[in-house]
Amino acid sequence: MTTKTILDRTLPPELLELADLSMDLRWMGSQLAGQIWARLDAETWERTKNPYIILLNAPQKRLEEAARDEELKRQLNQWLERRRRYLESGGWFAKTQPNSSLRKVAYFSMEFGLSEALPIYSGGLGMLAGDHLKSCSDMGVPLVGIGLLYQ
Repeated sequence: MTTKTILDRTLPPELLELADLSMDLRWMGSQLAGQIWARLDAETWERTKNPYIILLNAPQKRLEEAARDEELKRQLNQWLERRRRYLESGGWFAKTQPNSSLRKVAYFSMEFGLSEALPIYSGGLGMLAGDHLKSCSDMGVPLVGIGLLYQ
């Protein structure tokens, strides 16, 4: 039996892919993703919109029940297939600039509005920076967001 550990959690084999998906912010706005996380814990999903928190705090019994939920597994497989196609597509940049020597572009910002699950933004410029990261990700532009963590 294969398991994947998230901090101190072990997921059932049928739900292993949820660990990687919980950390992939590209899918935070997906209706299908939201349905999957809400099936695991609707209250926490509504309150936090944070799949990592859901996996971290879901009772082991609930995860084992979810591993037997055929509809959840169907949705998860559908989501994984969409993600696989997205990641394999290469995007606009690879198709239009196949011989580019550009490897990474640094984008410096004090904040990035990527998701409610990662509240490291306070307003419009952070949301704009997050939108730049998302758009570049969709187009396959090798952009890396660099910010500061301050308290």
